[in-house]
Amino acid sequence: MSKSKAKGTSAETAVVNYLKDKWNIPAERRALTGAFDKGDISGISDVVFEIKNHKTMVLGQWMEELKVEVTNANAETGVVVHKRKGTTDVSEWCASMPFWMYMYLLKHAGYIDG
Repeated sequence: MSKSKAKGTSAETAVVNYLKDKWNIPAERRALTGAFDKGDISGISDVVFEIKNHKTMVLGQWMEELKVEVTNANAETGVVVHKRKGTTDVSEWCASMPFWMYMYLLKHAGYIDG
């Protein structure tokens, strides 16, 4: 396994363990599916998790990847979870999504009428 692949696997495993241990979510790493990728982790229906552990953040590219994966998974929303430099504490990592997805979550959480 390449160093890059090992970093990704390690980050995905850390997020899976966090979701299981902290939130009691039956999370699992997804098998690679190439062009029909549905994200890195399953466990919450209609939600795509894309996990990143890169030295350089390319957020625009990751957002485009997330949109494709949400479509492939026929999901309602998704999030890119990216490791923060200097911490292995998953609860301190960053979560990014397109603004419309964030607004969708606010609406469905009851913060927005209409």
